Amino acid sequence: MDDTQAWTAAPGAAQRARSVLVAAWSCAVTAGGEREEYVGAHTVADDGAVVLALPEDSALRTAARQDTRAVLEFADVAPVPVRDRIRARLWLAGRLAPAPDGGLRCHPDRVVLRRARGAVLVAPDEFAAARPDPLAAAEARLLTHLADAHPDAVERLTRLVRPESLHAATRVLPLAVDRHGLTLRIERTRAHGDVRLPFHRPADDLAQLTERVHALLAQAGAAGCPRALQRQRADGDG
Repeated sequence: MDDTQAWTAAPGAAQRARSVLVAAWSCAVTAGGEREEYVGAHTVADDGAVVLALPEDSALRTAARQDTRAVLEFADVAPVPVRDRIRARLWLAGRLAPAPDGGLRCHPDRVVLRRARGAVLVAPDEFAAARPDPLAAAEARLLTHLADAHPDAVERLTRLVRPESLHAATRVLPLAVDRHGLTLRIERTRAHGDVRLPFHRPADDLAQLTERVHALLAQAGAAGCPRALQRQRADGDG
């Protein structure tokens, strides 16, 4: 099938859940009445099982020996400091079991992904078969570089946003990027909203992402000036 017809404008729930696991730097684990939080302690197997490297004195090791069910919680935090930085939360439920490397392994039989528009239950087989977005591991570095080194490019991209969406905007920052598009966070004094700019074709690596972003900037250059932001700034200067 031709690639331009096969891709969708946004990742599905199963792929989004797997991408959260790749990008998350911490997790909270609840089992046997105990709750512990860890940083940099989890890895993910190809089938979606989570392996936890825990200290020897962790109470969760006792829970694993008792074949206890556990709930693992991960937060998807926007790398750029925007308002309301939690973009999604992911809960995995399953039984803890010893892993060959001495850690604990949890193969989830229940997967719940909560995003701004609500929670969705992801089928375990879909979660196991899904692969994370190819840009997920690099997303934080890409977005912080765009926000810090190229604010002019971010402002230029607002030319692709409908003027009514920019009404009363105080600032615009890059919120997320995946192989299908770039999302901007539009902040106002007491509220905020998100606008997604889809790529003309999905990007599978950094070289393709660079080309897709340049294509958006070229499109923005032909779209004229972001009148809503200009009017607001003019009013502020006055």
